[in-house]
Amino acid sequence: MGCEMPFIMAKNLKCGLKKGDKCIKCNKPASVYLPYGPQKFCDKHFIQLIEKRFRKTIRKYSLIRKGEHLLVAVSGGKDSLTALYLTKKYFGKQNKITALLIDEGISGYRDKALKIAMKNCKKWRIPYKHVSFKTEFGIGMSHISKKISKTKKNFGSMCSFCGTMRRTLMNRYAKKLSADKLITGHNLDDELQSILMNACDNDIARFFRSGPLAGVKQIPDLVQRVKPLCEIPEAEIFLYANYVGIEHYSGSCCPFRAKAKRNIYRKILNELEEHYPGTKYSLWNFYIQLRVKFISLKILSGIELNKCKKCGEPSTKEICDTCKKLSILKN
Repeated sequence: MGCEMPFIMAKNLKCGLKKGDKCIKCNKPASVYLPYGPQKFCDKHFIQLIEKRFRKTIRKYSLIRKGEHLLVAVSGGKDSLTALYLTKKYFGKQNKITALLIDEGISGYRDKALKIAMKNCKKWRIPYKHVSFKTEFGIGMSHISKKISKTKKNFGSMCSFCGTMRRTLMNRYAKKLSADKLITGHNLDDELQSILMNACDNDIARFFRSGPLAGVKQIPDLVQRVKPLCEIPEAEIFLYANYVGIEHYSGSCCPFRAKAKRNIYRKILNELEEHYPGTKYSLWNFYIQLRVKFISLKILSGIELNKCKKCGEPSTKEICDTCKKLSILKN
C-alpha cells in the first residue's frame, strides 16, 4: 500500500474537480484540485506552481549559491529525479551539477531504478558517479537481511541499516567529488514523517536536524545537505513528474519497506490531511518557526563531532553508527 500511496493521493487531486471547473490563472479547464487552498489549476499552471515553490524554497532558505558544485543524490524515484531535473533546469548554467547514484544491493529493486536514473542523466547530459554498498562496505542490503534473519536478536528494521550506510556514502563522495552542497529529494511528507517520529521518540537533537538544511549548523567534514523539495507534497511531485515527462521508477516497493516504522506516521499524516486539508502545511510552518527560535538559543551549538576511529567520517562518538553496524554484521 505504501508504494501505491503517491498514485492514490495524486488521483485524489483530480477527484475533487467538477465538470466545468476552471483554472484560477487562465480560466481554461482545470486538471488539478488542491483542497488545502482550495485552488484549481490546468496542467500548465500546475507545473508553474511546483517550479515556483522549488525556486522560492531555495531563495527563502539560501540553499544554493551561484558557482557552487551541486551533488544530487539520485535513487531513480520520482522525488530525486525531479530534484535533479529542476536543479539542472534552473542552475545548470551557473553551477556544476553531478548526480550520485548509490546501489544499496537490494536485488530486483534498486538495480531497476538506477537504470532509469542513468538513462535520465545521459538524456539531460549530467555526469554521474555510481557507487555501491558491496564495493564500499563489502556487503549489500539483501545479504545483510539474510544474515540478520539467521539470528534471534533484534537489530531494528532494515531501514536503519540502509539509511545510516547510505548517508555515510553520500557524505564520503560529496567530499571526494569536492561538492559544496548535497541535494536530496526529500519532500514535505518525508520531512513531516521524520519530525513526528522524532517528537514521539523524544529525540530533540534529531528533531531539530530536519528542515530545508539538515543539521543546526555547518560542521567541518560534513557537506551541507539541502532539500529544495521540502515544501512540496509527495502527491504533487508525482503529478509534476508525470506532467513534464520525467521517467522514474514506479515498480514494486522496496522489499524492506513494509516493516518500516515510518509507514504508521505516513498513514496518520495522510488521514489528518484528508479530514483537515492544510494540516501538513500548518505542521510544517509550526516546525519551522519553532526550529528558528530553538537554534537562536544555541542550545545545541556546543555539539562537536569527532572523526570515527575506523573510517574517519564525522561522528558524535569514537565509532560512527555505520562502523558499529558493520561490526555487528561481522560478529
